[in-house]
Amino acid sequence: MSILAEILTHKQRELEEGPRRVSLTEMRRRAQEVVSLRPFRNALLAADFAVIAEVKKASPSRGVMVKDFNPTQIAKEYTDGGAHALSVLTDRHYFHGDPAYLSQIKASTSLPLLRKDFIIDEYQVYESKVCGADALLLIVKALEQEKLVDLYQCARSEGLDVLVEVHSALEVERAVAVGVDLIGVNNRNLETFEVSLETSLKLKPLIPPEIVAISESGIRTNEDLQRLAGAGFHGVLVGESLITQPDRSKALRELVRS
Repeated sequence: MSILAEILTHKQRELEEGPRRVSLTEMRRRAQEVVSLRPFRNALLAADFAVIAEVKKASPSRGVMVKDFNPTQIAKEYTDGGAHALSVLTDRHYFHGDPAYLSQIKASTSLPLLRKDFIIDEYQVYESKVCGADALLLIVKALEQEKLVDLYQCARSEGLDVLVEVHSALEVERAVAVGVDLIGVNNRNLETFEVSLETSLKLKPLIPPEIVAISESGIRTNEDLQRLAGAGFHGVLVGESLITQPDRSKALRELVRS
């Protein structure tokens, strides 16, 4: 079983527990009461070149990366460093995250928040909004096309922006067919967790120019940013190369230096 398949199997079991605590009807009702969302996609467009800094404690490939993990402090460091938006890992089992981090971080920064998780059910869409997300991630590889369309439309109807993640030419084609306005090219292969920036450079010409394109994973240097900007990307999502730094604000400023 691939890493992604294992994660999705566990996520399906995990999802059986959520409605037992808060029903789908009640979660949907709570989501309707949330009226103030921060414009995630617009924040990326407003930047010359946007950086989405990721708040995460661990990953399946690296294990625990931050032992003294304080999500609100990390969010403040990224905000001070000039991030344009934040990505928050909320998967508990594989990334040591928690949906509660969203509300905690929301109170500590003015930046829009992306919920980074394995979203496979509409319950998670409403939960994301209730917890404080302004946008969520949908992974094309993790979803059948009909489910991708349903979840995308559900999220957009709730006012959430959606970063639709791709890793191949076929997945770009599937995302474009949905009518998405924000695509993230994941440089990490979710089957093997190997990373290559060449994935972004290869797929960018396939993304229509009206779609905001973000490169995700494996971005470590200012030179990487320059290559991706030159290829036409609107911004990047950066995780491990920032979260592991002793001075994250300084590391972020150095990453985006002109």
